[in-house]
Amino acid sequence: MPDLEEHEFLLISSREEGLRIDKLLANRFPGHSRTYFQHLLELGCVLINGERVKKKTIPEEGDEIEVCFQATPEASLEPEHIPLDILYEDEHILAINKPAGMVVHPAPGHWSKTFVNALLAHCQHLAPGVDPLRPGIVHRLDKDTTGVLLAAKTTIAHQRLIELFSTRQMKKLYLAVCHGKPCNALINVPIGRHPVHRKEMAVLSDGREAITEVQVAAWNDKFSLVLAKPQTGRTHQVRVHLKHAGSPIVGDPLYSTGELHDRQLLHAYRLEFQHPVTKAPMRLIAPIPTDLRIWIQKLSDPTLTHSYTGNE
Repeated sequence: MPDLEEHEFLLISSREEGLRIDKLLANRFPGHSRTYFQHLLELGCVLINGERVKKKTIPEEGDEIEVCFQATPEASLEPEHIPLDILYEDEHILAINKPAGMVVHPAPGHWSKTFVNALLAHCQHLAPGVDPLRPGIVHRLDKDTTGVLLAAKTTIAHQRLIELFSTRQMKKLYLAVCHGKPCNALINVPIGRHPVHRKEMAVLSDGREAITEVQVAAWNDKFSLVLAKPQTGRTHQVRVHLKHAGSPIVGDPLYSTGELHDRQLLHAYRLEFQHPVTKAPMRLIAPIPTDLRIWIQKLSDPTLTHSYTGNE
């Protein structure tokens, strides 16, 4: 489950030349101590131009630093009573309608007020999982993406849900408002980390396999409502594939140049799967948020718009 939020990339400026790497990083990230970065350096979690270095290393101007943040005792999780819009819950699983702005799990810059913090307060007994900062987490939605977010409450549910995602037995449907109108198609192009803009993903020949089915539901001269069905689960997959198709998502701060909305208009509308314990068929639908609904209503005006006539 790749996660760019736990990695930071930075270039050394002329003003920082002469500083040891541990002090430099403590200056760049004041929320962490110099001792913390010395710990990361000992673990090999700080790279300069792709190479491990020691804490006494002095970088040069133009060097690229990659920091992989790690959990420490001071970053221990605390339950927080944050309201959750629950779509479904039983003794094994919980599904919510995630609002825009909620981070799924703690990461640099977001050590609190995450879904995990809320989950710990909501569930008295939660399976710990492999990662101590991600108890119950089986998949992610980006911070400003809304919609169905699924979590595991028991160990057996966690293991089986991870397997369902990894074997592509989760049927996912996203709604997106896009610039222009993409072609109805199965987009099958690999995705990897952008070679220059390191917080972004991009279509790369040596990237990981990524497949998204795209279908236009309504459109006018400028925008379209797109149904996106990702078959794989790469970071930013739907966002990158729609940009690749020439129709980036409205409001996307990384992959679109238009400033027509304050967040990407992407909603995880539906998730279909077999219950990890009871094997019952599950079909979870997240109500469409107000901002996205307004755009959809505009695109559904028959005097302005063409519409798809399929069954969704």
